[in-house]
Amino acid sequence: MTDTTHEQTPTGAAADSAAEPAGVSRRGLLGLALGAGAAGLALGAGAGATAGVAVGRAREADAAASAYDFFGAHQAGITTPVQDHLHFASFDMMARTDRDDLVTLMQDWTYAAARMSQGLEVSATGAVGGSLEAPPDDTGEALGLPSSHLTLTFGFGPTLFEADGVDRYGIAAGRPAGLERLPAFLGDDLDPDASGGDLCIQACADDPQVAVHAIRNLSRIAFGRARLRWSQLGFGRTSRTTTAQATPRNLFGFKDGTANILADDAAALDDHVWVAASDQPAWMAGGSYLVARKIAMMIETWDRVPLTEQQTIIGRDKGQGAPLSGGDEFTQPDFAAVSGGAPAMPAASHVRLAHPELNGGNRILRRGYNFVDGNNDLGRLDAGLFFLSFQREPDQFVRLQRALSTDVLNEYIRHVGSGIWAVPPGATPGSYIGAGLLA
Repeated sequence: MTDTTHEQTPTGAAADSAAEPAGVSRRGLLGLALGAGAAGLALGAGAGATAGVAVGRAREADAAASAYDFFGAHQAGITTPVQDHLHFASFDMMARTDRDDLVTLMQDWTYAAARMSQGLEVSATGAVGGSLEAPPDDTGEALGLPSSHLTLTFGFGPTLFEADGVDRYGIAAGRPAGLERLPAFLGDDLDPDASGGDLCIQACADDPQVAVHAIRNLSRIAFGRARLRWSQLGFGRTSRTTTAQATPRNLFGFKDGTANILADDAAALDDHVWVAASDQPAWMAGGSYLVARKIAMMIETWDRVPLTEQQTIIGRDKGQGAPLSGGDEFTQPDFAAVSGGAPAMPAASHVRLAHPELNGGNRILRRGYNFVDGNNDLGRLDAGLFFLSFQREPDQFVRLQRALSTDVLNEYIRHVGSGIWAVPPGATPGSYIGAGLLA
């Protein structure tokens, strides 16, 4: 990834950052060296050296412009403008690991994540700056790439606190009361190998290679302490988190996430997304709860459904995204409206069943992605929605999912993967993700 001078240094970074001259990146030094080497070749070589420095500085500026701060009151990757690509990964801690292993893993992950989110390699020596006789610190496939708005969001699963009645890391007392494996829902066909996990990492970026690079290197860093349980690639976001973003479409062709909670709605975020200081446990204040659901879509079956029926199932016009009760995309549905003697918003439509107005005001923040994992044995697309949501308490998702039990859309989807994690608040420079629980 592009090396910049805008690094923010977490725990243990001082020794690494000292390996590079302050204020000058390796790329900038390379530009200076090339310019100096060419100085005697021809008249005007000084201009070439100046151009080399300018190019290096331009690259650094580009990297800085495409970077989100890793540190803050909340973890990045929740209200951050949704990027175009996802690599989500679930991990299990290895057998015979102890609390120190968990602490050092979170410290090491925080250090690497803070660097990568700024467009840096995972350490000062990186992919090519270390010993030729040792494996590199960075795998190198993101060399020359900017941070591409990379965000890395970490979560703790129920089994991290207690598994089979065993408090493996002495943190069971800090387990949030609602952090339990999600209950079974109507239509679940869950693959246990694509569900759950002690830890999770959500990597989002505008460049898929940057997201994959991040998960690959964090997996490598975890070697001997945690192993990858399952992962999922996603593309084409299916929600928006800012007013500047247009509402995207899912693989059924409908606009998705029109009524999502947005980053500038501080009141809604406090009410529905962020754990409050008055909530328990105290270490989760400023955090949230992440639910992931892998939802397979019956693409070929859906493609044979008439347009009118598709719109009735969803409850929105397919072209503009307006509710069937009238107006434009952002018009609030009128659930009392009647059309042709029947409710304009069909009783079993997805929009009606999921709407906060009919769910006691219950809202969640969505960050889902489309996925296509090739094809299945029948030659049909193995595709669907990788649903991600953040909420102040897990019960918000449970109540919403139960409200959708009569959704006609259920005939065209299957939930095949599932997981829930407590997402701690953001870290401050010099600390690490989860320090409130583990320190």
